[in-house]
Amino acid sequence: MTRTLVASKSKTVTIGFDEPFCVIGERINPTGRKKLAAELEAGDFSTVEKDALEQVACGAMVLDVNAGVVYNSNPNPNETEPPLMRRMIELVQGLVDVPLCIDSSVPAALETGLSVAEGRPLVNSVTGEEERLEAILPLVKKYDVPVVAISNDDTGISEDPEVRFAVAKKIVERAADHGIPAHDIVVDPLVMPVGAMATAGRQVFTLVRRLREELGVNTTCGASNISFGLPHRHGINAAFLPMAITAGMTSAIMNPVRQVEMEAIKAANFLMNNDPNGAEWIRFAKVLDVVAEGTPFPDAARAAQAAGGRGGGRRGGRRRSA
Repeated sequence: MTRTLVASKSKTVTIGFDEPFCVIGERINPTGRKKLAAELEAGDFSTVEKDALEQVACGAMVLDVNAGVVYNSNPNPNETEPPLMRRMIELVQGLVDVPLCIDSSVPAALETGLSVAEGRPLVNSVTGEEERLEAILPLVKKYDVPVVAISNDDTGISEDPEVRFAVAKKIVERAADHGIPAHDIVVDPLVMPVGAMATAGRQVFTLVRRLREELGVNTTCGASNISFGLPHRHGINAAFLPMAITAGMTSAIMNPVRQVEMEAIKAANFLMNNDPNGAEWIRFAKVLDVVAEGTPFPDAARAAQAAGGRGGGRRGGRRRSA
């Protein structure tokens, strides 16, 4: 069975067909978050700290770190993003002991992140675009890390699932040319908004099955894309995720602070026999009991984490430098 290993300094997470669904926390990302972007430009990392701790307490197994702030003082990301990425990664891995997903469209920022990240982070991402393949695959090979492969190329994002599959296959084959095995490729088949394309859900389920059966790769997605533009989005996301898991999807970049989505994932793990004896479900149910009494989900999750001494928190300790 295909297994993709990601690791922090002392914790390994396995993404695999017979493993619990891997939740990659999405919130350390200034895209669409004006307040966070302004804080980062001002050197204020308080929201990053809060988001790191909260996401892990709520069930994130990996944390995505994105430093894509367009500075008002300097709009050139090639200059501003690498040092910000370094600072954010050093901060986050000093707070929590979970693997990181280094997320950037700037190759220099990815390499800076890779140079300071402990363990074996996931790189987000490479596409089928020639320039991107030539820039990112050598980095992936150099640092011996897994990479998210997004199914678009120089022609853009196709609505045709056959084209998206072909792009994924191309990336896997080009990665092999660099000596990168298929088990280190985590394909994002691109989830379209169901509000704009009625067949979006069915498309991605079919794609995930093909990616698993024909290419033998793990998969991920930006889970909230499925509900973009729709009311009561979290209910749609909570239905989509177990269906994607049943189709073979093995991870998602998502917001773990949303109770309804995490509840759906925990239940799906149990039903797929990836939660031995329902131990994780029982632990999670205790958190839900506290929520039912009026405590917000993130607070209940953090209290349970503190009481159990679990969840990836870290006290002090510093990291190696580049």
